[in-house]
Amino acid sequence: MRHAPIPAQLFVENRTRLRPLLPPKSFVALNNNDVLPTNADGSLILHPNADLFYLSGVAQEESILLLFPEASDERNREILFVRETSPLIETWEGKRLSKEEAKTVSGIARVEWLSEFPVLFRALMCEAENVYLNNNEHPRAVVTVETREARFVHETHRAFPLHRYHRLAPLLHALRSVKSDAEVALLRQACAITGDGFRRVARFLKPGVTENEVEAEFAHEFISRGAKFAYSPIIGSGANACALHYIQNDGPCRDGDLLLLDVAACCANYNADLTRTLPVNGRFTRRQRQIYDAVLRVYRVCEAALEPGITPKEWREVADEAMAKELVDLKLIKAAEVRKQGAEKKAVRKYFMHGIGHPIGLDVHDVSVIGAPIEAGWVMTCEPGIYIPEENLGIRLEDTVLVTKDGPQSLMADIPMEAGEIEALMAGKTKKARARR
Repeated sequence: MRHAPIPAQLFVENRTRLRPLLPPKSFVALNNNDVLPTNADGSLILHPNADLFYLSGVAQEESILLLFPEASDERNREILFVRETSPLIETWEGKRLSKEEAKTVSGIARVEWLSEFPVLFRALMCEAENVYLNNNEHPRAVVTVETREARFVHETHRAFPLHRYHRLAPLLHALRSVKSDAEVALLRQACAITGDGFRRVARFLKPGVTENEVEAEFAHEFISRGAKFAYSPIIGSGANACALHYIQNDGPCRDGDLLLLDVAACCANYNADLTRTLPVNGRFTRRQRQIYDAVLRVYRVCEAALEPGITPKEWREVADEAMAKELVDLKLIKAAEVRKQGAEKKAVRKYFMHGIGHPIGLDVHDVSVIGAPIEAGWVMTCEPGIYIPEENLGIRLEDTVLVTKDGPQSLMADIPMEAGEIEALMAGKTKKARARR
């Protein structure tokens, strides 16, 4: 692994939190994700299954985790299966986890090679009464290729059709949405690396560079620090900033344009999410500053509203109300349009068409309990924006924010956000970012 080892106690505690949610005689099985093919004999880099990682800390391909808290044999209550290595595998693919290393990473006493899985799995299935299997139940997931987990579900149902099956995803969604102190510390690391990448880019940016050159600056900072991109970076100059998921990153950064940077680091499988908008030449025009400050005011209102008890729907209403006022003041929409709008078609959608934020953690769009109020311990993004295609201008501001009982705490409070701070940073001055919660 590129990152520093994570103490196994985090994963031990995660498994401990799961146990009380299971009814008697429950058996849990999770699989890591597939190594996906590209073309010819190529393959993508493994993206580990977040649920398996959450419970074990293991990110190695083909790994399987079995949990059976009430198994008659205490040795069968936690079993981790990993791919057996060999000199041939290590020659071609590099080092893989030994059993002892897997025990150290996970805190699981019993680790077996995958070849032992079929016999042990059958024995435990014959003892279990409630079987919990996993699946991707993110509401925005678009699954067009059968996953390793989905294949396992089908195979298990065929082999054991008379068992009582249950969904593991709702339990893990509830657990994963509330971050422990150890998880928040890992998120802070990802945010710190993200901030250093942003500062590097702010000093690098000037008219004539290209979006992909900016991307390369982020890549250098992230990879050299043992991190990676949390998601495909969005680096849009001028009109490109108005495409919300623009990832071509191949255009020029022109004098007088704004550059929208939605780029963040992933460290130890925990993700940050940041957006800043910079003037390519280092100075905002009067019009750009006018719109930038409007977005910043909306951000402040929305961040302040991130308190325990508010629902995502209520939070979005706060954002829409604040944005409507700004857009009317900017003369982009009329007050009469706001008064006449319906609940499903709001006037602000013309210039602010996306959500105000989302949970973040082991997934960038992290899991949560649908419709549930936001709780202390959730980590959310806050990301208002105004997009004006007719002016070739898009501005979005975003931080990763920890929700606490004492109010929201930005995990990126030291990363410049105000326009004056941005200009000072780009000019090479040392003006410190204003302290934010």
